[in-house]
Amino acid sequence: MQLVDKPAAGTAGDPSSRVERREWMSVLAKATGAEIAGAWEGFEAKPDYAIRRAPETGLVMVQARAGGTGQRFNLGEMTVTRSAVELEDGTAGCSYVAGSDTGHAEIAAVFDALLCTPGHRRRVMDEVIAPLRVRQESRRREVLARTAATRVDFFTLVRGDEE
Repeated sequence: MQLVDKPAAGTAGDPSSRVERREWMSVLAKATGAEIAGAWEGFEAKPDYAIRRAPETGLVMVQARAGGTGQRFNLGEMTVTRSAVELEDGTAGCSYVAGSDTGHAEIAAVFDALLCTPGHRRRVMDEVIAPLRVRQESRRREVLARTAATRVDFFTLVRGDEE
């Protein structure tokens, strides 16, 4: 079974819309399950939707590069949950989230479908994506501060008496 995602009208070939979608999909995927559930509870314009691909959990292979630029190697497997939904108007939404939270995957797919609908995009961006992005940036800053506190600066001292 293959899902073909339908882009919002007038955006199929627009590179900027693909970049925007990549960004909101990232925000939805990086949110915690509790954050997504809270956003859904607080969202008043809940649409009716049909599940096209029930949330299912599987594994993906994570690849890395030696030194960040070297030869690729398989780092290991990671659990991922995916889902796909369709709104009443036929707009499809999908999601892939790390872990096995099926509720997170389903709600993220609904928000993706709403974001692909021009009539709902601004509201979802303002009420869901913007607050999630702020929380994620705050978490990122906290992690950076904690890691900066443990940073060790190494330096080499060359003695002048060596010949």
